[in-house]
Amino acid sequence: MEILAPALVLSVVLLGIHAWFGLEIIRRGVIFTDLAIGQMAALGAAVSIVWFGGAGVYPLSLACALGAAALVAFAARGPVNLEAFIGLIYAFSIAGAFLLLSRAAHGQEQFNRALAADILFVPMREVAWTALLYAALGLVIWRVMRAAAGRWNDAAFYTLFAVTVTSSVRLAGALVVFAILIAPAFIVTAARVRHPLAWAWALGVALNTVAVAASYQFDLPTGFTVVFVNAAAALGAGVAAAFRQTRPDVVR
Repeated sequence: MEILAPALVLSVVLLGIHAWFGLEIIRRGVIFTDLAIGQMAALGAAVSIVWFGGAGVYPLSLACALGAAALVAFAARGPVNLEAFIGLIYAFSIAGAFLLLSRAAHGQEQFNRALAADILFVPMREVAWTALLYAALGLVIWRVMRAAAGRWNDAAFYTLFAVTVTSSVRLAGALVVFAILIAPAFIVTAARVRHPLAWAWALGVALNTVAVAASYQFDLPTGFTVVFVNAAAALGAGVAAAFRQTRPDVVR
């Protein structure tokens, strides 16, 4: 339990804010925004590692993430296909990070960590600081998002999302953040439950607990196990929802 505790606490902290963002992203129809912004944050980290010897990782990651968020918010108001645009941001950032890290010692290892970190080894002090940051961001979301409207609402949402994702990717990796952001929200949306935010948080905690325990029991990479379990559960929920939709009514 001493080994698993940091990863389990981190998953609870991440889900505390990502459950809301996941539901909001599905509602807005910009599903891959998280991957794009998260990978842009990873690109900023790669720039820091290769060009500045690892100095200024967080500011550079945040700057890249905010740049991606601004692009998405701007494109959302234009005539372009938004999902295609977001996909291109992701392709640009993942290719850029790979090219940069290919020039660094242990570049492949650093690239893999940017996708899915081994959250078993995240220090508890990092988890505590992240919890404080997300509590502050949650307060800002509660106060600002309700008051802002139209373009200002979009700007506030994507800015807060970029700050959140930058911190999350630094600890867990872009794919892990995407999985815990989208999978629980997708499942509760497909099930059409009441109180979706509470259900998304509880379900995400359960899935992450299973994933962390399985990774420890079978000696698997923790980050990728979290991605696999969350994605498998969401795919199963999607198939079940489609089956219910297409099943012919039973004649009594």
